[in-house]
Amino acid sequence: MKRFIALAFSLTSSLILSAAAQTSPAPVAVAPSGPAKIAVIAFQAAVAQTNEGQRNFGDLQKKFDPKRQQLRARSAELDALAKQLQTQNDTLSDAERASRTKAIGEKKKDFDRDSEDAQNDFQQGMQELYSGLASKVYDVLAKYAQQQGYTLVLDVSQKQNPVLYASDSSDITKAVINAYNVKSGVPAPPAPAKQPPVKATPPAH
Repeated sequence: MKRFIALAFSLTSSLILSAAAQTSPAPVAVAPSGPAKIAVIAFQAAVAQTNEGQRNFGDLQKKFDPKRQQLRARSAELDALAKQLQTQNDTLSDAERASRTKAIGEKKKDFDRDSEDAQNDFQQGMQELYSGLASKVYDVLAKYAQQQGYTLVLDVSQKQNPVLYASDSSDITKAVINAYNVKSGVPAPPAPAKQPPVKATPPAH
C-alpha cells in the first residue's frame, strides 16, 4: 500500500511522460529552401521542464498533497491493525478473530477504492495540464524551427522514434525551453532548500 501511494502521487518525469504519451505532436516540417537541416527534441520533457510546466505540475502536486497525507495515514492504520491481529491471533476467540479480520478487509477495500479514485483524478489533472501547455510549446517550437531554418524536427521522446544517433548540436530541446520561458514570462521556480548533511554517529566503545 505504501508503494502504491508513492506511485500515485509522485510527480516524476516518468509520470509526466506517461500522461503525455497520447498528446505528442507530429514532427515539425518546414518547407525546404536548401540543404536538409534536421533537429531533434525531447518534446515531452521540454514541456515538463519549462518554468510554466514546473510551476503548474508543482501546484497540482500541492493540490493533491492533503489527499496523499490522508491515504498515508489510513495505510499506516491498516498496517497497525493487521500487525495487531497477527500478534494477538492466538489469544482471540474464533468469533473475535473473524470479526476483526472482516473489519480490516472492509477498511482495506475502502482504502483501495479511494486510492484508485485519487490516482485517476491526479493523472487526469496531469493530462489536462500537459495538453494545454503542449500546444503552446509546440507553437514556439514551430516558430523556432522556421527561424533557424530546420527542414525537419524529430521527437526523440516517442517510444518508437526512428532516431538512432543525433549530435548534441542538433538537439534543440534546451533552446525551445528557453524560448518558451522568454515568451511566457513565467519565472523559474525557486530551487529546493538544501538539506544539511547527515553526520554519521561513531559507534560506542
